Formats: sequence, C-alpha cells, structure tokens
Amino acid sequence: MSTRWPPAGTVPLAIDVVSIQSQVVYGRVGNNVALPTLQAFGLTTAAVPTVTLSNTPHYASLHGGATPIDWFGGWLDDLVQRGALKRLKAVLCGYLGSVAQADALADWLDARAALQAGVGIVIDPVIGDHDYGVYVDPGLVDAYRQKLLPLAIGATPNDFELAQLTGREVTDTASAVAAARTILAGRLQWIAVTSTPHAQGGKETMQVTLVMRRDAWAITHPKIDACPKGTGDLFSAALTGHWLTGQEPPQAAASACAHVLQALRLTQEAHCAELLLPAQTPLETAKEVSIEALT
Repeated sequence: MSTRWPPAGTVPLAIDVVSIQSQVVYGRVGNNVALPTLQAFGLTTAAVPTVTLSNTPHYASLHGGATPIDWFGGWLDDLVQRGALKRLKAVLCGYLGSVAQADALADWLDARAALQAGVGIVIDPVIGDHDYGVYVDPGLVDAYRQKLLPLAIGATPNDFELAQLTGREVTDTASAVAAARTILAGRLQWIAVTSTPHAQGGKETMQVTLVMRRDAWAITHPKIDACPKGTGDLFSAALTGHWLTGQEPPQAAASACAHVLQALRLTQEAHCAELLLPAQTPLETAKEVSIEALT
C-alpha cells in the first residue's frame, strides 16, 4: 500500500453525492441507475455498493451477495480519509444488504451530519411491495424507523413501505398523508410516497404524494405499460438531483416523475426487459405530470 499518494501539490476529487445502494453486473437498478442519473446533473458521485449481484433476483440465475461489513464500513471511512467529502452536498441511501450495514451506516451518517450540517440525507427505505411482501431482513424495518429516518431530510418510500414503517394502513391519498406525518419529526422535512393509491384516473395514472409538515401535494402522471425494475431508484436519484440543483421538494418530485415517465416510454418503445435511461436529464416537468396542492 503506497504512502506516497496523492502526489504533492494535488487536491482530492471533490464528491458531491455519495450513493449507497445495490449494484448489479447486468441490469438497471440501484447504483447502475443512480450514478448516471446524478452525474447527468453535473454532480460528482461516489457509488458504495451494499450488495453486488449478477442481476436482480427475478432471473433464473443469480450470483453474488451482500458486501462484507468490514468492507462496507471501510469504504465509507476511506472516503473521509481521502478528504473527498469537504464539499459533500447529499447522501442517497437505497437498498441495504443487512441490519449490520444499517447500524454502520447510521453511525457514519450521524458523524457526517455532526461535522457538515448542510449535507442532505435522502433515504429510500427499500423494504418490499404488495407483490412480494417484505423482501429484506425484517430487522431493517426497525433500523430504518429508529436509526436512519431520524437522520434524513427526505424519504421516498412506496405506499407498502410507508405502511410497514408506520404501522398504519395506506389505502388512499388522505391515509398516505396521515401516515407520513406520524414520522415527520426531527430532521425529516419531507416524504415522497410513491405508488400512492388514489381515485383520480384510476388504473390509468400513477400518483406520488409529497408530504411536508403543513402542506402536501398530489403529483400524477399517466401509467405506462412497462414494468422494469429500478423505477424507484430512478425516482429517488432524479428527485435528489433536481432538489440539489435548486428545485423545492414538490417541484423536484414532479420533475422526477417526468424523468421516470420518459425512461418508461423509452423502455416500452424498445420492448426492453431492463430500464432504459434518458440520454439527457429532462429540464422541464412534462405537461402530462400534474401537481395539485392538497387541502
């Protein structure tokens, strides 16, 4: 191991965002989605994999596994040791491979928040969905609730995950808002509830409900007949990118919906089994994405 690096007179590569989530060899989920999405905003991003897999578990073969905890903690600490985080703007956290990773991550995030109060922590609490139920270690539900969400400024659960985190039924927009507000405390300022059940448009539209302590917004867009994995990862990364480049959370969530909508159209038109990403970041919210303040 060299003790002569970096060369004298050089400065560290300054990291804007640390993205902590899954990584696959084949496919478009986790960091394979977040890294290109965040970099398209001009944000220098460091990707820390929580698991490394050949592909998602939906295929007939699967190889790989969770990152060993000593590696995981070491990678996070080494970013600090390299002096790369002095201008850090945000940490985006997605799929975690174990409760031990959640514990180590909480300690690391707490240290970052203490040293750099302006760093925005965005948590995508990946727990499961209605089709598969809880597909992570059940202990992660408590880890998100008790250790990680209290450190975050924003969170992006789907409706199933919000119900798991709060112990409340989420059956429509009003119940999503009520459930989200039970955990909006401390540093946590906003929650974007994806796949919110809603009456408007029925099965033809999708809704994200952006909830803050006093206000809430319903964001809807057409439902595209394509179901690749990774759309939640894309939404969280795009929302983080739009928010870091100046948009308020409701507008950033709407812009992220436009980003996902464009990606789904590309995927559908190509008949591709994996998510295709837009060549450029959408600069404006698509006209098909509507945002309505809730009373």
